[in-house]
Amino acid sequence: TVMGHVDHGKTSILDAIRQTKVAAGEAGGITQRVGAYQVEKNGKPITFIDTPGHEAFTAMRARGAQVTDVAVLVVAADDGVMPQTMEAIQHIKAAGVPMIVALNKIDKDNANPDRVKLELSEKGHVLIEEYGGDVPLVPVSAKEKKGLDELLEMILLVIEIADLKANPDKPAAGTIIDAHLERGRGPVATVLVQTGTLGVGDNFVIGTVFGKVRALMNEDGKKMQAAGPGQPAVVTGLPEVPNAGEILQVVESERAARTIALSRIESRRKVAQAAAPKQRLEDIYAALQQGGTKELNLVLKADSHGSVEALKGAITRIEDPQVRIRVIAEGVGDVGESDINLAAASDAFVVAFAVKVDNNAQTAAEQQKVEIRKYNVVYHLTEDIEKAIKGLYEPTFKQVYEGKAEVKVPIKVPKIGFIAGSQVTDGKLTRNSVAKVYRGKDLLIETKIAGLRRFKDDVREVAQGYECGIELDGFQDYQEGDVIEAYVLEQENP
Repeated sequence: TVMGHVDHGKTSILDAIRQTKVAAGEAGGITQRVGAYQVEKNGKPITFIDTPGHEAFTAMRARGAQVTDVAVLVVAADDGVMPQTMEAIQHIKAAGVPMIVALNKIDKDNANPDRVKLELSEKGHVLIEEYGGDVPLVPVSAKEKKGLDELLEMILLVIEIADLKANPDKPAAGTIIDAHLERGRGPVATVLVQTGTLGVGDNFVIGTVFGKVRALMNEDGKKMQAAGPGQPAVVTGLPEVPNAGEILQVVESERAARTIALSRIESRRKVAQAAAPKQRLEDIYAALQQGGTKELNLVLKADSHGSVEALKGAITRIEDPQVRIRVIAEGVGDVGESDINLAAASDAFVVAFAVKVDNNAQTAAEQQKVEIRKYNVVYHLTEDIEKAIKGLYEPTFKQVYEGKAEVKVPIKVPKIGFIAGSQVTDGKLTRNSVAKVYRGKDLLIETKIAGLRRFKDDVREVAQGYECGIELDGFQDYQEGDVIEAYVLEQENP
């Protein structure tokens, strides 16, 4: 799979390889985009997965399919490491596959290969072989068709070192790369065979879809009788369009295929019925009350690597004794379907910082009940989280009686106004506790004790039997005989 930042030349490299390595007689027959194609180098076939964006690493891997053996990271020599370059590196490392860097646009006057190599090391933590690492780098120019042979030879070398093998003499299994509805032929799908050999007439099951292979074609529309390991093939004979990333499995009979498909339909139905709505920021307290999770999981997507780091830094500074905040995934670029799948699996919500949410992601979020929160200011995100956490405790405070005092005389104090000259008749009073002022049976005010004085000294508390001056926040209308009751707020266990 070829990956990299927008405009760095991914499509140009694929087109250039295809034009130089596919026979002219074959190239003219392409009438549709099939998602994968093969070229040959030194008599050995190489299959390129031609899927949009990072689908081969996200949607497909989310469904348990590993379709890529080698990843080619395209970086423009005149532009360097950009946000989507960083995202591609993260996906490649997560997939655990070998990486080859294709340094494109070396023909440009402002190309600076040394700067790009340094940025790969410093920003992306990718150490190329020239710098003592294990990642090969091949300079190429898609425009002038330079370095393409060297790139293909490097791919073959990496594959040889990896010693990848598959058994062709068994029922086939592979991954759906692309699928759509085609006029005249109905549902068609491109499958990358990964083990065994797929033949015309084979019974298959793909997720909850089953059928029999009616015909096989290569990417040029030419009929095939069979497709072996590593080979892409367009399959007809499907009753409906399957999802990209699902696994095609050949079984011994139509009855077996039907049994497996029906069993999967029933399993998915039960899972859907049992699925609870996903966590929302406002619902954390309710989950805690029911003994639920005390973790707040986030998937972060932002417009740049710097924004991601700023968000993570701000979030990790939010501390709470009962709620653990975890960033389970981060990335640069728009929110995609794979981000929603990850959030759904992790009971997380998605933070979209200065990025868009693509249509597939929006649909997936609605279907899987995943909350997406959009922000443009870091403070707004942290404020929302802090509000939610404070909300956890607001219903769990209770007032605990502390003590009582009787007002003897109002006392005027310069720059403050009137305070209550009082005697503590029960318990004790402490500064910053809650005070209720009663006149007879009437409650005049509930406020905070702002200060306590013994003679001219400020004190933190006054015990029973002692006289003191009491200053209340926002109240000065004291009368002899008023009663001040004090309470402290104690947190109950959730």
